Amino acid sequence: MNTRTAVPAPTTLTTLTMSTATRADARGTHTGPAPRTDTVTGPRPTAPERVRPERSHLDSLESEAVHIFREVAGEFERPVILFSGGKDSIVMLHLALKAFAPAPIPFTLLHVDTGHNFPEVLDHRDRAVAAHGLRLHIASVQDYIDAGTLRERPDGTRNPLQTVPLTEAIQQHRFDAVFGGGRRDEEKARAKERVFSLRDEFSQWDPRRQRPELWQLYNGRHAPGEHVRVFPISNWTELDVWQYIQRERIELPEIYFAHHREVFDRGGMWLTAGDWGGPKDTEPTETRLVRYRTVGDMSCTGAVDSDATTLDAVIAEIAASRLTERGATRADDKMSEAAMEDRKREGYF
Repeated sequence: MNTRTAVPAPTTLTTLTMSTATRADARGTHTGPAPRTDTVTGPRPTAPERVRPERSHLDSLESEAVHIFREVAGEFERPVILFSGGKDSIVMLHLALKAFAPAPIPFTLLHVDTGHNFPEVLDHRDRAVAAHGLRLHIASVQDYIDAGTLRERPDGTRNPLQTVPLTEAIQQHRFDAVFGGGRRDEEKARAKERVFSLRDEFSQWDPRRQRPELWQLYNGRHAPGEHVRVFPISNWTELDVWQYIQRERIELPEIYFAHHREVFDRGGMWLTAGDWGGPKDTEPTETRLVRYRTVGDMSCTGAVDSDATTLDAVIAEIAASRLTERGATRADDKMSEAAMEDRKREGYF
């Protein structure tokens, strides 16, 4: 009977043993020609190609705004966000929450209440503050009127009266950076203002002191008593804001969508009837299907005729519009050709 045991096949010499020349090299004694090496000439295996996710223009705008919020948090000691409950400040708060999530935002909020604000907007403001556990400062125009510091204007609008309560609140709380929801597409004075806008010790703006912001490098230096206004969504358009609201499913006050409202015509604008002082005896009211594109307060913001009851309809309406939201519906911007710039120089946003 054959009792031979199976023997494993020999392994090739090149993989198990060192050649004589290789051993000599290891000892440092080899002096002959270099040993032959084989060269692989076939195609090299390639790493799987990395596919970068496509970034939309909204991703880029969001990234820029988040960067600005974080830059301010690192540079300043007492920043504050101006929060009125309008769509721009709501988007700004949403961006701030995303910039620091899951931590709370390191800023407080400030609202200058004219006393003529839309109830729906104030309700939304208070719900947002409660939902996120925020701290809200309120500077009241009515308090200044009651104290005799400010006087009612003949035209009834209080929007220009916000400047004194705003600047005094900034000084009282020693805020050194103040976020605002201004955008360059809104109005020409805002178009030429930087993202970081230096204000002097009286909160006044001098366009000649604007600083370059090359490569998105922001200069936050300021002397004691001065502060910086910061505009994180300065490069956004009204259409960008609405598309971002739709993408992020951000809740808004219902007055931004078409609804029936009692209004009257003043200066070519549909102002809402209410206790704020309108209409006069010579201004008949009527009920119209309207919505608001921007929200100042009832005394200065006009509604527009619209049947846009959904986000899709509003976006389609804005895309087809050839008038800016402020140019179409703000009485405070119609006072003069340079109304906004004049107010900015005095301390307004």
